[in-house]
Amino acid sequence: MVDVNGRIRSTSAGRRAGTSSPYSRADRPIAARPQGETRHVVVDTDCGIDDALALLYLAGRRPECELAAVTTVHGNAPVGAVVANVGHVLGLAARPEWPADVPVAVGAAGPLDGAPVRAASGTHGSDGLGDLVAVKTPPRTVVDLSAAEYLAALARERPGHYDLLTLGPLTNVALALELEPSLLTLFRSVMVMGGLTGVLEPGDTNVRRDPVAAGRVLHAPRNRLVSVGVDVTATVVVDEDGVRRLRASGTPRAEFAAALVERYAERQQQVRGRRVAPVHDALAAALLLRPDWIIARRTGPATVVTDVDRAAFLADLLDGLAMDFG
Repeated sequence: MVDVNGRIRSTSAGRRAGTSSPYSRADRPIAARPQGETRHVVVDTDCGIDDALALLYLAGRRPECELAAVTTVHGNAPVGAVVANVGHVLGLAARPEWPADVPVAVGAAGPLDGAPVRAASGTHGSDGLGDLVAVKTPPRTVVDLSAAEYLAALARERPGHYDLLTLGPLTNVALALELEPSLLTLFRSVMVMGGLTGVLEPGDTNVRRDPVAAGRVLHAPRNRLVSVGVDVTATVVVDEDGVRRLRASGTPRAEFAAALVERYAERQQQVRGRRVAPVHDALAAALLLRPDWIIARRTGPATVVTDVDRAAFLADLLDGLAMDFG
């Protein structure tokens, strides 16, 4: 349960490869990870395969990342399935200093214009996680505010404290703007996985699923909004060598991540002609924490990422997914 300020009152059940590997850091200097700074991240997600990888990745980035809350939205699967997926992933991501009872809010079931929901069963399976998990544990803590209400409450309660990471259609954020028009100025920063270039990109799935919401977010006042579109994220892929590295670690998180990547790669093989999995959402999550990995950008209505340090990110991604929390 959450009060009007968004505070929780009670809960309810719910080794590195050699230098020839594209994931190796040995062939290039990598900027030191910032020390002493923790990002308090709120994730808005339509939890499909790459969203799950993003959440698992963030779990390995402690202490620089604290997952403060997760809000769910239609997209890769119906919102009910998305909530179940988030619960399952948070359970796998749990560690002593990041428990599984991260607050979860249920969000919009469809786009603002009332158009039919376009789930991605062909890419993410009927359940959004590649149909890999028969029984999922629901989130331990489901707040009794809608996702839009919860986003507004969190932002108002601690202005400048939270970073917002959006991985799905922007419906929840647009609805939250109706409640709090200054919403985006109250977040420390906003990272959007989507093509907000000033001219909305209909080819970007997250934009296409709710273009009205994307337009409202693009034109809302904010402090810092960065978008990374599929034109960039689709160029960053995990291949079979990456899967082998994950499986070699032997942790439940890494095994699940490997299974997700393999399922995604199976579906991508028909498109790309090889078994690789783009990690769209995990890249957006990483760039929120490591903006130094953005090596080219252009400015406009949003700061648009146009190139990234792929080798640094992929090495860090696999390290994080393979981490043993003990």
